[in-house]
Amino acid sequence: MKVLVCNAGSTSLKFKLFDMPEEQVLAVGKIERVGSEDNAIFHYESMDGYRVELENQCIPTYTIGIRKFLDCLLDAEHKVLDSLEELERVGFKTVLSKDHYGVHELTPEVLRGMEDYMVIAPAHNAPYLGAIRQFQELVPEAKLVGAFETAFHRTVPLKRAIYGIPYEWYETYGIRRMGYHGASHEYVSDTIAAKYGSTGKTISCHLGGSCSLCAIDEGKSVDTSFGISLQVGINNSNRCGDIDPFIIPFLQKQGMELDKVLEGLTKKGGLLGISGVSNDLRLVEEAAEKGNERAKLAIDIFCNDIIRYIGAYYAELGGLDHLVFTAGIGEHDAFIRGKVCGSLKHMGILLDEAKNMAVGNEAACISREDSPVTIEVIPANEELGVARKTYSL
Repeated sequence: MKVLVCNAGSTSLKFKLFDMPEEQVLAVGKIERVGSEDNAIFHYESMDGYRVELENQCIPTYTIGIRKFLDCLLDAEHKVLDSLEELERVGFKTVLSKDHYGVHELTPEVLRGMEDYMVIAPAHNAPYLGAIRQFQELVPEAKLVGAFETAFHRTVPLKRAIYGIPYEWYETYGIRRMGYHGASHEYVSDTIAAKYGSTGKTISCHLGGSCSLCAIDEGKSVDTSFGISLQVGINNSNRCGDIDPFIIPFLQKQGMELDKVLEGLTKKGGLLGISGVSNDLRLVEEAAEKGNERAKLAIDIFCNDIIRYIGAYYAELGGLDHLVFTAGIGEHDAFIRGKVCGSLKHMGILLDEAKNMAVGNEAACISREDSPVTIEVIPANEELGVARKTYSL
């Protein structure tokens, strides 16, 4: 069975085409900086070795990105599929739907639930709904499946899930910490358990265009940095992370419209807002190296947020066995890993600098031999988990 997995991030699109149940990867695609008129990056590779790498692309919408990837699958000289009718199922790393957790066929009812929660996850539900409708049009006979990001975090105890708000808001409106990046943190959990026999006490750091941390105790999520929305936690590429909620009414009283306030918090904040350079950490680091003080400050704030959450989860877990870095920044940015771990030596987190700098595209242990806590880099493979769930539904 051909199963295509679509992973629509806040600034990226990822695809993997699997032959299931063998779990053979037939083709992969990745688009960075979706929304750009002239600065998007497109990667595609099929298992016969055919590669496409294009920079400075105009990919202003997710729809255009999807069509560009499907065109590669059907390329006359390097085709992976004879037609789109070969796609029997399409799985999505969906984020949030009212009253729906776990894995669901994307029926009209489930899609309505995603629309109902659009205000909570606008940067994610909107592109996913667009992608889903695009696939409904392109492959009408395929079963479309959503593996919702909130499922892994249903084990977080209420003492960490409930906000300090009137309790009836929780009862009536379901306001609580939901948690996201579940597919990524669950993959980290499964990988650590396979390597060590148990997750023990693990902190998973998913650091990419969107960032979250998760405390894992014996394979279960027990705390996570995202809340009911993806706007909290550490600074993200262009989202503000944790703020005092009274900033919003204060700015309104200064004459700022609510839409402008929300735009600042969700689209013009984070690394972009602080640095004034970019929402791409690579470009922020380049600016910092050239002496840009705001870029340096953005990096310092980003790392300090990560350190703060690791410290909090260390306390909640009562110790730590494994610290894991995953996703684009976590896997590829040795400088950020070094800056974070360098501030955590007092917690038994001892980084081997040579191992850290030598990390490639494979999983690696980068802690010193005498480190009480192992430090792991685990390449994200959320798509495999989604493919398994899509196939087995």
